[in-house]
Amino acid sequence: MSEGRQGPLAGVRVLELAGLAPGPFAGMMLADHGAEVLRIDRVAAVSAVPRSDVMDRGKRTIGLDLKAPEGVAAFKELARGADAVIEVFRPGVAERLGIGPADLHAVNERLVYGRMTGWGQDGPLAATAGHDIDYIAIAGVLSQLGRAGQPPTPPVNILGDFAGGGLMLAYGILLALVERQRTGLGRVIDAAMVDGAALLFAMFYNAAQSGGWGPRGTNLLDTGAPMYDTYETADGGHLAVGPLEPKFWDELLTRMGLAGDPGLPDRGDRAQWPALKARLAEEFRKRTRAEWEAVFDGSDACVAPVLSMAEAARHPHNVARGSFTEVGGVVQPVPAPRLLGAPEPDLSPATRLEDLSSWGIPAETAAKLRAQGVLA
Repeated sequence: MSEGRQGPLAGVRVLELAGLAPGPFAGMMLADHGAEVLRIDRVAAVSAVPRSDVMDRGKRTIGLDLKAPEGVAAFKELARGADAVIEVFRPGVAERLGIGPADLHAVNERLVYGRMTGWGQDGPLAATAGHDIDYIAIAGVLSQLGRAGQPPTPPVNILGDFAGGGLMLAYGILLALVERQRTGLGRVIDAAMVDGAALLFAMFYNAAQSGGWGPRGTNLLDTGAPMYDTYETADGGHLAVGPLEPKFWDELLTRMGLAGDPGLPDRGDRAQWPALKARLAEEFRKRTRAEWEAVFDGSDACVAPVLSMAEAARHPHNVARGSFTEVGGVVQPVPAPRLLGAPEPDLSPATRLEDLSSWGIPAETAAKLRAQGVLA
């Protein structure tokens, strides 16, 4: 790992308290663009072997016992020289440990304290357990996901954990860092996955209230429309078909040999959508995915093959742009968005930080903490 971080966030120091998906993802977003992220693990979790988890790339790690007074004191010393903290505990846990916002602002008033939870820091559910599926459920988001006549379908844990959680927390940290340039003071960020997931659906909340959005699976963008869905091919593959605009739709029909077909149901009549979808499904099952890829190659028909993750890394467009890379034997997406002209990011696997002197903890103090089993 390089000694000096580069990128737009070079010089920004972040303490990331170990946690599940959204916290590490927020830390990764910051590390990808040059922040120096030090992940604080449990003592027993630290290994000499580099961590291969993609979300730990570009980070350093130490183990610290935050249940020991000496560990809390060491964490405060680290926070004294930090710009931000990523905290992922249930409300009240950090305060009980002695590392809550008030505790750390007492030693560093410039610290941005980012709190990542599912329900938020207050409210009747704040103290209860939950997962992505629960958070997007009460945000009103899950009710809109899935096909008509079928139960709501969770989109793995993308909308709550990652988009509504980790990404929003990283955004909030950046907002607070910008504000700090004016005020000189840090801020506490309450990043709740419920809030973030609901915000991602702002357009659909508006559409539903204006009468432009109906039950799940019946709308233009949720598999209700024949011109925005996936279709199976002869070999069991799938195509993503999305020619919403009339000119793109005309291109689709031309490429499929359906232009001018008098028996083709009218796409402008919603009552005929099921029949039109059935006709398209019948046509797409006549050729393999590769054959259809050749048919639509270079066209504006808005048709793309549904690739596996392994296939995505090999697709010519992604290869040309360098959208994926391999680090330590792990194929992974490169940082986004791209900041043109910025230095290449450090994507190396996370490694242990042995020398804590640059973080304010002298070698002799670190040695004593290691001997006590407080620091690893």
